[in-house]
Amino acid sequence: IFGVSDGLVSNLALVMGVAGGTANSQTVILAGSAGLLAGAFSMAVGEYVSMQTQREVMERELRLEREHILLYPKEEEAHLEELLGRAGIEASEARRMARKIHEQIDPAVDFHALLELGIVPRQLGSPVRAAFSSFVAFVLGALIPLLPWFFSEQAFVASLVVSALALLAVGGVATTVTHR
Repeated sequence: IFGVSDGLVSNLALVMGVAGGTANSQTVILAGSAGLLAGAFSMAVGEYVSMQTQREVMERELRLEREHILLYPKEEEAHLEELLGRAGIEASEARRMARKIHEQIDPAVDFHALLELGIVPRQLGSPVRAAFSSFVAFVLGALIPLLPWFFSEQAFVASLVVSALALLAVGGVATTVTHR
């Protein structure tokens, strides 16, 4: 939703600005296409860097958690027991579960990561997939104000109307998804 909205609004502003300064639809198409590509690549690179950085931070946190469990196994087991107790598990059951979980390092790291850090280790996300999704979403949004110019020399009003309808649709989708 963010990528589509961003592409739509930013390219609409660019297309309308250029259209206000020239009567040549080819110039509007050229500027709108350049804005589409620049924005899409910018969104994709920004999303990739953001997601990769977030992933690296979480991987570092997981390594630290693993080190703590290996260096301080009893303390970490007691800490997990405490976390499970806070989650409403009876003390004796929490103790039994913490002991069982700490029999192997990977489940112990996974539980500590989830309960302490809110990280699900096997669901860190893909920077490449996120970048691709952002690229495609921006392109879809940025195409909307540009498309009327391919069919008419005087597409100023059509571009505004189509963009306004698309913004309403995007808002409707957001409302449907969030129930707000």
